[in-house]
Amino acid sequence: MGAFAFGMAEFLMMSILPDAAEGLNISISKAGNLIAFYALGVCAGAPLLITITRNLKLRTILVILLSIFVLGSLLTAVSNVYLLTIIGRFFSGLPHGAFFGVAAIVANKLADDGKGTSAVATVMMGMTVANLLGVPLGNLIGHYISWRVLFLLNAIIGLFSIYFIYQWIPELPPLPKTKVWEQFRFLRKLNPWLMIIVTVLINTGIFAWYSYINPFMTDVTKIDVKFMPLLMILSGGSMCIGNYLGGKLSDKFSPKTTTIYLQIVLALALVTLYMWGNQPIVSLTMLCIGASCFFGLSAPIQQLFFLSSKGGEMMGGALGQLAFNLGNAMGAIVGGAAIIKYGRMEYTAFAGIWFLAIGIIVFYLFKRRN
Repeated sequence: MGAFAFGMAEFLMMSILPDAAEGLNISISKAGNLIAFYALGVCAGAPLLITITRNLKLRTILVILLSIFVLGSLLTAVSNVYLLTIIGRFFSGLPHGAFFGVAAIVANKLADDGKGTSAVATVMMGMTVANLLGVPLGNLIGHYISWRVLFLLNAIIGLFSIYFIYQWIPELPPLPKTKVWEQFRFLRKLNPWLMIIVTVLINTGIFAWYSYINPFMTDVTKIDVKFMPLLMILSGGSMCIGNYLGGKLSDKFSPKTTTIYLQIVLALALVTLYMWGNQPIVSLTMLCIGASCFFGLSAPIQQLFFLSSKGGEMMGGALGQLAFNLGNAMGAIVGGAAIIKYGRMEYTAFAGIWFLAIGIIVFYLFKRRN
């Protein structure tokens, strides 16, 4: 449920971007900052909140992080001013990375031997369910009622998540006490840095296009805006399938093998969207493939961060989410810049292709080292 709440906060804005822009009386490219500042909040909060809470019990950390998220969501819901909305989005994002970092550790502790990646994928499933059900429903509410109501509902989901964490998550002991610098000691090695670079590049590539999925589908593919909720369901269903298969394939083969092949398929999907995105069947097929591969990468990459951060697993997991969301922020900015420069939505996919290509090269170097 916590993952569902964060998934709603992160991905909902992409499907209601035109409504948010109209409500705040700003341009689409400027509204893209509502995506970027959430992601920047993740980047700021991941190392900060892990550093502050590292010696607390794991369940207590999860509750603290969700409480911060609820407050940020409420500020976003009640704000009528662009600046305050940006601040609310930033605070909503602060606990995101730390939450998934701690949740990944809890999942690994509760999982059977050899099932760690599948357990992490189960946590990530909350994000995919948010895309399958929450985002399409939110698209309808945001378009026909008010986009601000959605963030009030998100705060309520966060409160329910806190309740169910108290009810269902066992009181696991804290990790061994460490000094602040010890949580970062694993960064003296090259592997975690390569994983950070790869993750930023992957997410920049996909979010350069996906941040503007609504205007891309309506302007390039010429799909009527009333069908966008159905497209969000299609995308969310693909994410669910990809997330499940990503965990299973990683446990069967390896996280490294799964990651490199999914990257290649994702890059080819963006190439196809750039060249033939005006064809509805092609565009919808690539939407499904891209969404599936994107979330198929979540669990294996999170597991690779976990394995590359011995002695600082909590910080490693949080830095994984930091890298994910730094890429999200950069993707929204890159996509917006492509729209401004070329004036055509298909160039969001074109911009993303280059980042994914470089990401594949860097990850190949990581794979060869290991």
